[in-house]
Amino acid sequence: MIGQIETYDPDSQSGAIKSEGALYTFHLDAWVADVPPDEGDDVKFDAEGSIANNIDLVGAYLEPPKAVKYKYLAAALALFLGFTGAHRFYLGFYGLAVFQLTLTVILYVTGLPGFAMLWAFIEFILLAGGHINKDAKGRPLK
Repeated sequence: MIGQIETYDPDSQSGAIKSEGALYTFHLDAWVADVPPDEGDDVKFDAEGSIANNIDLVGAYLEPPKAVKYKYLAAALALFLGFTGAHRFYLGFYGLAVFQLTLTVILYVTGLPGFAMLWAFIEFILLAGGHINKDAKGRPLK
């Protein structure tokens, strides 16, 4: 069947797919695609009663993912605001960005801000050199 993700809760890793006026519940274990589900994604799935299984993105196999974020913007954010994790927020790596921001605060409080700056500078080099070349959804950077 073809449907659209109506709701998805990353904490419980469950959600609902709407197809032809009916709702089918699913758990992340039934997800096949490499990227996590988002509300509004078009999906194909197998329905077993009111449960969706074998869920995959529609069109994911038809064309490669399109770049939507800019490599040089991410690199500039890493160079100038990297200690805050701004480049990671931009690329969609929210968990890593929050960790980087928290670590920066801890390092500043303890008087060791150089380590946070070093991490940001290394990530700037990795972005500028093309070693970090995808966003959190696996799409290439422009």
